[in-house]
Amino acid sequence: MEHPAAACTLPRMNEWPNGWSGDQNGNRYGYGSGSAEPEGARAMPQVRRDAGPGYQRHEPPMPASMSPRRGATVPPQQSQGYDDSYDDGYNTGQVYGGGRGRGGGGYDDDYGPAGRGRPRPRWGKRIKWTVITLVAVLAVTSVATYFWADGKLRRKVDLSKVIDRPETGDGTNYLIVGSDSREGMTAEQKRKLHTGSAEGKRTDSMMILHDGSNGPTLISLPRDSDVEIPTFVGSDSGKKYPGTGRHTKLNAAYAEDGPELLVRTVEYNTKLHIDHYVEIGFAGFANIVDAIGGVEMDLPKAIKDKDSGADFPAGKQTLNGQQALAYVRTRHAFAQQDLDRTKNQQKFLATLASQTATPATVLNPFKLYPTMGAGLDTLVVDKDMSLWSLGEMFFAMKGVTGGEGKSMNMPVSGSNGGNLVWDKAKLRQLVQQLNNDEKVTVSGN
Repeated sequence: MEHPAAACTLPRMNEWPNGWSGDQNGNRYGYGSGSAEPEGARAMPQVRRDAGPGYQRHEPPMPASMSPRRGATVPPQQSQGYDDSYDDGYNTGQVYGGGRGRGGGGYDDDYGPAGRGRPRPRWGKRIKWTVITLVAVLAVTSVATYFWADGKLRRKVDLSKVIDRPETGDGTNYLIVGSDSREGMTAEQKRKLHTGSAEGKRTDSMMILHDGSNGPTLISLPRDSDVEIPTFVGSDSGKKYPGTGRHTKLNAAYAEDGPELLVRTVEYNTKLHIDHYVEIGFAGFANIVDAIGGVEMDLPKAIKDKDSGADFPAGKQTLNGQQALAYVRTRHAFAQQDLDRTKNQQKFLATLASQTATPATVLNPFKLYPTMGAGLDTLVVDKDMSLWSLGEMFFAMKGVTGGEGKSMNMPVSGSNGGNLVWDKAKLRQLVQQLNNDEKVTVSGN
């Protein structure tokens, strides 16, 4: 009895050229016959004639474009013993054509040499997106840092309360004040830093920093300078206090009515317009030094002062926050006391700025943010101070050490018993050069 499947496929096999349905010996192809069946029919079942009526395999039909029965161009199988012009309908293995398969030759634009299957790296595009990502991260970080730092600035000094001000000149003038404020300090910190426990605030150091086109100029104002307290308006009361010609030490103006009266007194006695005010207390100063890992100083001679706690040998050494504060406050160890102290203060502050503005600090967030935080937490500035102006002041201070500027004391002509008297002629020349943004030729003490 003939197998039903064979009966179903017989009409299809008769469609072969010359009406063949098997080989010359009567054997049929497929269905387990032991004849010399084309190998592709068994080893590659996906390569077949299109499914049609009577086709028993449960597979989806081939696309019309790929079917030998529907006119697709399929390379003929070359079988030994058959007519070369005979197309038996079987594919030689290159099923889909197109030349991009693993078995084909040539070069694939998307995957490199044919047959490898891995895309070529597109380095240009990768580099471009890496750069774009880095720029975006830096931009976001910079903006976030700006707002973080701007929010920390303590803008407490209102220079609009200062009356009868001199006209502004060229360049920018900063009044930099180191106060003996003990705000926020514990009893242990006061003992460790030798600050004592005095109430209120006094100025321990005062400097004018001029930043102009001819380089920065740093001028120390001795706290024992003899000055006249002019007419002023109280910073809290708003009451006007007429001047009486009263003379006193410069730091007494700060103790009497704070930063606004200090600015008014400096402007009145120098005729130099002050653009910005910056103040830092004891604790903030020490914290900044510790945040950058100390400041290296080269001391020409040993210093010892029991009042400030200074005890340093001569030579190069790195001062921590406590030692740095003792160094800038020392006065009794020097012959000229306040004048010598102001020189050391200038030297230290310029060195501090120079060592802070280094790639090791600026590019290291673990050092940059603690340093900025330590300074911004304790800085007191005027209400018009911007981060940009504060940065310009910082780099101008750095320029003093770098040889781009000059540091000096206010010219002094002598004393009137306990207070230092400024040299009026040199002062007028100095202020004229600063207002005109000229190179400073005046020498100080």
